[in-house]
Amino acid sequence: MYRFLLTRQWLITILVALLLIPATIELGFWQLHRHEARVARNELIGKALTAPPVPFDTLSGAPGAGVPKDLTWRTVTATGRYDTAHEFVVRKRTDSSGSIGYFVVTPLTLADGKGTVLVNRGWVASAATATEYPPVPAAPSGEVALTGRLRADETYGDSGIKDRSGLPDRQFNLINTEEQSKESGVTLLGGYLELADTKPAPGDQPALVPEPNHSDIGPHMAYAIQWWLFTAMIPVGVAVLARREAKDRAQKAAKAEAAAEAVPADA
Repeated sequence: MYRFLLTRQWLITILVALLLIPATIELGFWQLHRHEARVARNELIGKALTAPPVPFDTLSGAPGAGVPKDLTWRTVTATGRYDTAHEFVVRKRTDSSGSIGYFVVTPLTLADGKGTVLVNRGWVASAATATEYPPVPAAPSGEVALTGRLRADETYGDSGIKDRSGLPDRQFNLINTEEQSKESGVTLLGGYLELADTKPAPGDQPALVPEPNHSDIGPHMAYAIQWWLFTAMIPVGVAVLARREAKDRAQKAAKAEAAAEAVPADA
């Protein structure tokens, strides 16, 4: 009854189904791993943001040192004076509404003399043309006390941003202490500070970068379940198609037999 499964058409169908099953299982696990990574990231961010603030220079290492993963997003404090002569902007950054503009980054010379840290003071809108330096609220003068989130240097490999040369003066693609140290000649402590609060409060300042959303786990678990449901449907679908074809073949054979019996013997 099911000898048709040995035909070329059905052998190809079964082979494709057998190849799809492990592929869809693997895709499901890929989405599961993305879900687990997202949950772990959210837990890390939530823990870091709720921890008591500590001085920046107690977490940031020597100049050029990286920020450990478990310290990223940690709330930190810093006191010092802004070095506006080496201020720059970072291109193609979005605000909370998705508008494209610039991050304003200003070095802060620490009051305790332990070094200088880059501070992302927030977002400003684009200038009239891409070659112009955007209008930027002036950094507070005098000594300021900051609270912010500790971030690791951005890199071209991790961010996916392409390295481009020939950018306008004081415009860059990344917030990277090594790049800025070479550009400005200022020795910078590793990592940077994403500003959350300033005392005394300035009259005007860039739009502060909001805290990351650490409650959204994303759709990856739902995608994983969908892939595994599809995996289960593959053999079921093949079985349904085979049964349907067997039924169609049986009906055709019965009709042919009935037609043969209806023909008179002397016809």
